[in-house]
Amino acid sequence: MNQFRSSGAFGNMPTVVKNLLIINGLFFLATVAAESQGIRLSRLFGAFYWDSAGFEPWQIVTHMFMHGGLAHLFFNMFALWMFGTAIERVWGPKRFLIYYMVTGLGAYFIHYGVIAWEANQLIAELGRDALETVKRDGLDLWMQNKNYVDPDLAQLNRLYNRPVVGASGAVFGILLAFGMMFPNTKLIMLFFPVPIKAKYFVIGYGLLELYSGIAGGSSGNVAHFAHLGGMIFGFILIKYWSSGYNNRQY
Repeated sequence: MNQFRSSGAFGNMPTVVKNLLIINGLFFLATVAAESQGIRLSRLFGAFYWDSAGFEPWQIVTHMFMHGGLAHLFFNMFALWMFGTAIERVWGPKRFLIYYMVTGLGAYFIHYGVIAWEANQLIAELGRDALETVKRDGLDLWMQNKNYVDPDLAQLNRLYNRPVVGASGAVFGILLAFGMMFPNTKLIMLFFPVPIKAKYFVIGYGLLELYSGIAGGSSGNVAHFAHLGGMIFGFILIKYWSSGYNNRQY
């Protein structure tokens, strides 16, 4: 089978992919402009744990359009363009947008489900006084790029008050969809120059994320379980659509 090549200039992109690229780009420019004035938009639009003082309901959606840096934005948007273009052309804009949002939201809930489990384990060890301390002043410390000296209290503060940003959950859902829809298409990745079939790439990447999530928990800077969440919800949604219960056209 021929190697996969994403096609088209910006004007030829499918509607949803193009508009998602624009919206993410605008959010990033707004973030840079606000930070130059000492305003941290991640405090408003990044996703906080639902028991954190920083949590607001709209963050469940807005965090998907925020990014932690230019490289973070570039790789997510490159993957959205590369894989999402082919998928939207098959599914159409409405179904593709539904899929994108469901996988992004699924990633959020899986990630913070893991956070809740880790936080409750730590609270059981440290006691309720530690939780009250974190809920009282942990967010202010984190927003000042500070944390507690005690390592356990610092970890609890990270779980509660470090916001999550990025479209990675939805992007991993798109990657899963591409692997299921075009399983034998050969990909050439920048970091892996040997052609590899999409299905093997997706399986390998999923296993790597699972291992990284289990090995590192939620202490690192990458939300591995959010990536897995996007894949899991994507798989469920694709199977639901293909089951015959929801096969109307979008």
